[in-house]
Amino acid sequence: MTSGKNVDGSTETSGAGDITRTLELLWDTGRRPSRGPKPGLTLDRIVAAAIQVADAEGLTGLSMRRVAAELGTGAMSLYRYVPGKAELLDLMLDRVQRPSEDPADLGDGTWRSALEAMGRETLALYRRHPWLLHVNQSRPILGPGAMDGMEKVLSRIKQMGLTDPELVGVIVLVDSYVVGAARTQVHQEEVERRTGLTDMEFWEAQVPILEQVLATGRFPLMASLAEDTWGTEFDHFEFGLQRILDGLEAQVEQRAEAGSEAAPKPGKRACPPPTDPQ
Repeated sequence: MTSGKNVDGSTETSGAGDITRTLELLWDTGRRPSRGPKPGLTLDRIVAAAIQVADAEGLTGLSMRRVAAELGTGAMSLYRYVPGKAELLDLMLDRVQRPSEDPADLGDGTWRSALEAMGRETLALYRRHPWLLHVNQSRPILGPGAMDGMEKVLSRIKQMGLTDPELVGVIVLVDSYVVGAARTQVHQEEVERRTGLTDMEFWEAQVPILEQVLATGRFPLMASLAEDTWGTEFDHFEFGLQRILDGLEAQVEQRAEAGSEAAPKPGKRACPPPTDPQ
């Protein structure tokens, strides 16, 4: 008997519903429901209510019945608009991933500032909606939110001069790093709420024993670390993000140098191959 979770520990999977119907709902190309018994009930309201429930109670608290209760209607009314929970989840994912309409939110126009902004906003997104970390999105349904977001980022990083697969790889690289950092931060907040013990109190409880252990000389490098090594002042997220961007910058420069070396030098024309006189 399985645990009901995916191999990565997530509890839900994107794209698990009726793919065609989900795409029709996302792109508004399918049939529209006739007027239902609940005045003012719309697909937008249903999706917004579902996100509100997931934000407050997590995915374990999300159900068609619970969303209906949030809207003050019966669960059967929701099925006139969306086939089920799986399709609703994909609509929720696309809604929360809508990009900002402000061009300035993608940096100052350089590819580096665009990726910085993407990384920070993605981290903020997971902090606002921690339930995202419990969704296996290896098979995303591409709705307008996801497509708009990808289009905006690609338009800013195209100047990197990388191949198309490499550009997508850049986005995957930054996103994967941010998801890992977000998971750590969200888990820290969750464990504090569950235990009532702050992060500082947790580590202080270990200090007496650890001081004795370090005094034995068994861990000389650990014992020699500066006192501020584990302090909260150091921003591990920004440090990692900037190092990733440094590596990408080196790749961009290398690619640009290789391109300039391959191009004909100014003022010189390539000589045609000698002809065979006959």
